[in-house]
Amino acid sequence: MPPTPTYQRSRQLLATPLTHIRGVGPRLLQILEKAGLKTVEDALYHLPHRYEDRREMRRIAQLRDGRQEVFLGEVLASGETLTSRTRKRLYEVVVGDGSGQVSLKWFHYRKEWLKKRFPVGARAVFTGEVKRFGVVREIHHPDAELLGDKTLEQVMAEDPLNFGRILPVYHLTEGLSQKVARKIFKQIVDEYAPSAVSPIPADLLRRHQLPPLAEALRDCHWPENPSPDFDLDGGAGRSRSALVFDEFFFLELGLALKRRGVILEPGIAFAVTHKFTRPLAQMLPYRLTDAQRRVLGEIKADMMAPHPMNRLVQGDVGSGKTIVALMAALIAIENQAQVAVVAPTEILAEQHFLQFHNWLEKLGLRALLLSGSLGAREKAEAHARIRAGEVDLVVGTHAVLQEGVEFKRLGLGIIDEQHRFGVLQRGMLRHKGENPDILVMTATPIPRTLSLTLYGDLALSVIDELPPGRTPIQTRVFPESRRDEAYRLIRKELEQGRQAYLVYPLVDESEKSDLLAATSALEDLRGRIFPQYRIGLLHGRLKPQEKEAVMRAFKHREIDLLVATTVIEVGIDIPNASVMMVEHAERFGLAQLHQLRGRVGRGAQQSFCLLMQSQRCSEDGRRRLEVMAQTNDGFRIAEADLEIRGPGEFLGTRQAGLPDFRVANLLRDGRILELARTEAFRLAEDPAFLSDPHYAETRQALLDRWGSRLELAGIG
Repeated sequence: MPPTPTYQRSRQLLATPLTHIRGVGPRLLQILEKAGLKTVEDALYHLPHRYEDRREMRRIAQLRDGRQEVFLGEVLASGETLTSRTRKRLYEVVVGDGSGQVSLKWFHYRKEWLKKRFPVGARAVFTGEVKRFGVVREIHHPDAELLGDKTLEQVMAEDPLNFGRILPVYHLTEGLSQKVARKIFKQIVDEYAPSAVSPIPADLLRRHQLPPLAEALRDCHWPENPSPDFDLDGGAGRSRSALVFDEFFFLELGLALKRRGVILEPGIAFAVTHKFTRPLAQMLPYRLTDAQRRVLGEIKADMMAPHPMNRLVQGDVGSGKTIVALMAALIAIENQAQVAVVAPTEILAEQHFLQFHNWLEKLGLRALLLSGSLGAREKAEAHARIRAGEVDLVVGTHAVLQEGVEFKRLGLGIIDEQHRFGVLQRGMLRHKGENPDILVMTATPIPRTLSLTLYGDLALSVIDELPPGRTPIQTRVFPESRRDEAYRLIRKELEQGRQAYLVYPLVDESEKSDLLAATSALEDLRGRIFPQYRIGLLHGRLKPQEKEAVMRAFKHREIDLLVATTVIEVGIDIPNASVMMVEHAERFGLAQLHQLRGRVGRGAQQSFCLLMQSQRCSEDGRRRLEVMAQTNDGFRIAEADLEIRGPGEFLGTRQAGLPDFRVANLLRDGRILELARTEAFRLAEDPAFLSDPHYAETRQALLDRWGSRLELAGIG
């Protein structure tokens, strides 16, 4: 047996282009590239999504409902037919083997091709999931291996790759059959999997009984002796776990070193004299909750330390993160340092500015809004004021991170709604000063597994308590047919002197869209539905001063009903508003619906959130609305959101600055993630890790996975 190659040699071999593989011609190469496969390594990590057990052929009479089964059958009848209920066309083939019969159905098909493929008398090995409808058993779109005039024994002898074993089933693009895919992947696995080397320390793998990388890859594609936890639908037990561990380990090792690097860097040790925080606390119309005070204590301790703070504050809608962030900002400002607040959208930046500058002005301090829509002269003026230190706090979008924005002395960076940003933005903000403290705020509760990957290098604070005297919001879903009922509920609240929001997905009716638009709805509401009430309009196209004027009027009860777009998603606090109606609610994401709902329920009275469901609501949309009606718990909603949309969608754009997952799944692999994190952080804390030759390959692998995103001078 040839010796195992070194990690470096392994990298070279796995980078072999697929053009070097026998049987991969230009047409096949095009199909593989369409699936994102260009190198041997890409192919090795393109794992089967399920398996077929062809070790045992069943008689048709023995087929089990709801299972993937393999059986030999002869075509007894073949032709086009109609479904009984909807009268849609389908192609049906009835096969038997003497013990019984089963119906095979195709709903998307080319008639002539199927007719030619399955004439009466043809024999084939069929594979598919058995479904039962009353007494009838059916298989939809099965795989079929035609025998021609050969016996089953002859076919099995000639084609041992596709019979008598557990077979991989791959996600394929059009033009590639399972049979061809298996042949290509088998060749790649046989020739190249033995070259795969994991630079995770061997003693660590042994401790957790994880097989080496080469064995894990081979076993995931072609399981020979599956372990007891092998699952035909899910994957190759321990072998898949080894690949998942490998991905999570290097992700968490990078995050651990980032945190360690931050801890070792010199930062600003702020002094806390309460010069501004005490007057602010006295001005607030409420007392801080115990959770807010606890989190503030954690932030204060970080800011007083001689190395940079790197902390995430997580809190559900309405838990009071903004005031905590403002208190942290005032600590930096009393130490003659500036603060930058970065929000993902102009609307959020404006809202933060309106809130912050209101309090800062009362304390004699200066805030500035830096948005992308500023003219060249205004922008130059703003940049000059920031550079000269004439501004204590700057609020803006990513415009704050751009070149040309220079601070006199940046002491604290606050990033809001961080999961819409990548890790890179945090680094960019850090370079705007000499290792300023970084505070990340998110109102989107994030499932623990996601927190450990997105924020693995941050210390975590959770504001897990809502201000006292709040009544849980009642959420109800209304189909279009019950619209009048929803209006009656709103009218009843308005009659009691309460206020209401009506939220629409768009500002103006667009030609292509059937969505109700805020501006056109306004006329109908004023003229026909709520003629006796004062109605205001708030949307993203208004100037900041106009928005502020509308919100002030709503706050002072000069407006009864506010028609708005999602401008109101975050940061607006009107305790007297007790009802919100969301049009086309299924078009919004769960996190966004949860944020919107958080605008009501801020007083002691019962509040309502009415979700209007349009007729064309998708299955996913229906599921989202059901979740909203069932729970007010932000973490439960986040979990459901992750289940419905999957991690990639949940995060919005792909996370800049995080290595990709090819095998790991954040929903099902949480246990392995925790394990990999524990081991990675333990290794990162070992003083020898950054210098000992024993870890040279592990360090190299880390650099390969993270590229330049690690920013660690002491590695490599």
